[in-house]
Amino acid sequence: MIEGQEGVTWEQWLALAQACEEHGVGTMFRSDHYVSFSAPERAGSLDAWTEIAALAARTTTLRLGTLVSPATFRHPSLLAKAVATADHVSGGRVELGLGAGWMAPEHEHYGFPFPPTPVRVEMLAEQLEIVARSWTEAPLDFEGRHYRLRGLTALPRPVQQPRPPLIVGGAGKPATLRPAVRWADEYNTPFATVEQLRERRALLDDTLRDAGRDRATMRFSLMTGLLVGETHADALDRARELYARGPRDAAFDEWLHHTSKATLVGSVDEVGERLRAIEATGVDRVMLQHLLHEDLEPVRLIGRELAPRVATG
Repeated sequence: MIEGQEGVTWEQWLALAQACEEHGVGTMFRSDHYVSFSAPERAGSLDAWTEIAALAARTTTLRLGTLVSPATFRHPSLLAKAVATADHVSGGRVELGLGAGWMAPEHEHYGFPFPPTPVRVEMLAEQLEIVARSWTEAPLDFEGRHYRLRGLTALPRPVQQPRPPLIVGGAGKPATLRPAVRWADEYNTPFATVEQLRERRALLDDTLRDAGRDRATMRFSLMTGLLVGETHADALDRARELYARGPRDAAFDEWLHHTSKATLVGSVDEVGERLRAIEATGVDRVMLQHLLHEDLEPVRLIGRELAPRVATG
C-alpha cells in the first residue's frame, strides 16, 4: 500500500510494480489523495486511476487498486468508467476501494465540495450502489439525494465478472458497514489495534447476520504501516530514515513507541508474529503501508520472506 501523494514519481511507481511482480507480491494498492500529508509545499500525487491504468499496461500479473477513492472526488459514473477502463487495460486486475473522504485541505485547494460527514457518508452509499449496478445492470435508473441517472447502459462491461471487487474503507461504524454489506466484497479498516480489530470484526459479523448475508462472502481487511528488515536493527534503520523526514514533535524513541502501535516494526520474524496475531482476530488480508517508496528491499522481504512465513506459520 503506497501513499502516492508523498511525491511518488512515475519511475518509482514502475519500479515498485516491477519489484512486486518479481518477488511475488500479488497486489499493490495506492492511496487516492492529491495533497501530501507530510510536505504539501514540495510533494504531490499523480492521479490515482490514470496512474493505475498506465501501470496496468506495463504489468502482467499484479493486481492494482485504490485504498480508498473518496466519494467527493468523482461522479460515480465517471469513477465506474475509469475503473472499467483500467480493468480492460489490465485484463481484469483492478479493485476499487471507496471511502467518504476526510482530508479537508485538499478539497479546498482543488475546489472539491467538502460537505459534513453525514452527507459524505450518504454520498458514499449512493456511489457504491451506482458503481456496482452500472457494471451489471442495463438500463439503470437511479434516484438518490445526491445523484440521478436515467436509462444508463454503461458499455463496455468490466472484464471481471460479475464485476471488479469493491472495498469499503471505514472504522466499523454503521454508516459504512451497512452499505458495505449490501454492495461490497470487502470491508477495510485502517491502523486498528488487535483489540479494535476484534471489535470491528464482531460489528461486521453482526451487520452481515442482520442483512442475511453469509459471512464467507465478505472479506475483512486491515491497512497498517510497515517498517521491516532482515533484522530488528535493519527495521530500526528504516524507522530512523522515516523519522528524519520529519518534522517531528517528539524524540525518536517516543515517536517510535507511538508509531509501533499502528505500524508493524521489526524483523521478518517479529512482524510475522504480529501478523499471526492480527489473523487470529478474523482478518482475511493485510495491506502493508510502505512509506519509504524508493526503497525496494521491503517489497522483496514481503514477497520472499514475510508472506511465506505467515502462510506456513
